[in-house]
Amino acid sequence: MTMAESTTPATSGTPFPSEPSERRAWLLAGLLGCVGAAVLVAALTGLLGQASSAAPALPPVVPVSVATPQPGLSAAASALAGAGLSAGAGAGKGGTRTGAVSGRAPSAIVARPSRLQQSLDARRFVDQTQTHIFTRWMEGFYPIYGVAQRTFGVNWLLLASIHMQESAFSTAPGIYHGLNFAGCCGGPMQFNVTNGPVSTWQLVSNSYIYGKRPASYDHMTATHPSIYDDFDSIMAAAHLLSADGAEYALDGAAWDAAYDYYGHDATGVSYADEVLARAIGWSQHGFCINCGVEPAMVEAVHAAYGAPVLAALTTAATARVPRPSSRSKR
Repeated sequence: MTMAESTTPATSGTPFPSEPSERRAWLLAGLLGCVGAAVLVAALTGLLGQASSAAPALPPVVPVSVATPQPGLSAAASALAGAGLSAGAGAGKGGTRTGAVSGRAPSAIVARPSRLQQSLDARRFVDQTQTHIFTRWMEGFYPIYGVAQRTFGVNWLLLASIHMQESAFSTAPGIYHGLNFAGCCGGPMQFNVTNGPVSTWQLVSNSYIYGKRPASYDHMTATHPSIYDDFDSIMAAAHLLSADGAEYALDGAAWDAAYDYYGHDATGVSYADEVLARAIGWSQHGFCINCGVEPAMVEAVHAAYGAPVLAALTTAATARVPRPSSRSKR
């Protein structure tokens, strides 16, 4: 018997098990491969996750692009009239000029910062926070800015500039609890809750009822109105700016409204200069979260609107200083 014959199984009536088919395994492997490739392509192209997360919010449309302001007689007269000043008149600081808050008021609602706040703010506005603002953080404010602009007819860039000036887009310490260093103001837009008997916040606190609240945003409070609620506070600020004459144009009326927002004093002039300069810069070059204010733009705004008001304030302060008696003492 040969070796081949010895290893050949005998043909008996007992069948041998057949080798299993690999067709099903290959089909499963192919299907898993296709699924994996699809997931990889979706991840690389950015499609993965779009169904579960909303698209990034974009800044509202800028209503106007504003030219750099130029000094002149008309600009000076506008700034002085808006500030309630003349060359020989006082600022009238310390009194709140009441008006119809539901529309453009015939006279402004003026903030009344304390001397402590004025002195500390004078340094704070020069040394702005260096906190880096993330794009994702700002996306929560864009829908609110848009509602405020549509509701009150105020350029959202002016509103955003005040938001930056007051709280670095709500990133400064203590924005969502307590009051500021002067013990008077709180929230993203730093509304005064202590001046009165009717505080600035109380005058405009219900402004949120005029616009549709976004479905979700950070720091939505349980009760309304609240100075710590982003929507309530920003809507109130837009209402106040509108009542003080601000509209879409970033002009002398916008400067006046920013001046009223802070208060009528030398620090308020610097405040309004920076706020309007930042807003005009954004209108010309695009909204830039972490860009500083261009010094040349601040100088241009000050020359057109701030300088006449500051000169009138200085003249008024000099006139109030008592002169020494001409009679000699014996």
